[in-house]
Amino acid sequence: MQLHTQTLGQGQPLVLLHGLFGSADNWGSIAKHFAQHYQVISVDLRNHGRSPHSDSQTYPEMANDLLETFNALGLEQVHLLGHSLGGKVAMQFATQYPEKVSKLIVVDMAMRTYPDRYTQLMDHMLAVNLSQMASRNEVDNALKGSIANVRVRQFLLTNLVKNEAQLQWRINLQGLKANYATLITAIAVHFAPPSLFIRGERSDYVQDSDITELQQHFPQAEFVTLPTDHWVHAEQPQLFIQAVEAFLA
Repeated sequence: MQLHTQTLGQGQPLVLLHGLFGSADNWGSIAKHFAQHYQVISVDLRNHGRSPHSDSQTYPEMANDLLETFNALGLEQVHLLGHSLGGKVAMQFATQYPEKVSKLIVVDMAMRTYPDRYTQLMDHMLAVNLSQMASRNEVDNALKGSIANVRVRQFLLTNLVKNEAQLQWRINLQGLKANYATLITAIAVHFAPPSLFIRGERSDYVQDSDITELQQHFPQAEFVTLPTDHWVHAEQPQLFIQAVEAFLA
């Protein structure tokens, strides 16, 4: 599957992969900054953003999506950076196609199986009758009772689009829910070249035990902890940029 991408700048390719419920748009100012020195390619993973939808979503399939997209764009070798779900996809791609990856950067994600955090959230989104809604504000009000966190709601609402005057979710919610059990399972990965793992100090996504495991599978791994929750690049963009630049340099 060829994926939708956004490209900024020129130079060595730096590919950015978003997390669950995200899109290429999430990288915004981060992509613009790195575009001063790199050809920055922000990708919409399958079932996200403007990329095609699918009933199936395994990590090998998503790695193959990236390969097909890179081939279509004529990319021989890239720096690959992924956050959360995108981090797992990046690790899978680097394992399957190590010759395509110069340096690997994984943001707040480990190899292990994760607990079910989002099935209930997807159910709440699917329960909203969008045909009865005329605006994003109405959808926000409909979700308030079940999703109390304003920041989470605002993030989810970035996936709301209007098609022929009808609001709809741009992400494939049914597909994501059907494949969610696969997305949270552990993956078998290994990558010998240099890699950087950035984690949030207040996040529980990458724990000390995860670092021990990652070191065994990524022998040249470096680790950086920043004072953030899970949304590392959004919460501390300057510290995030500094960490990535130092590693790529």
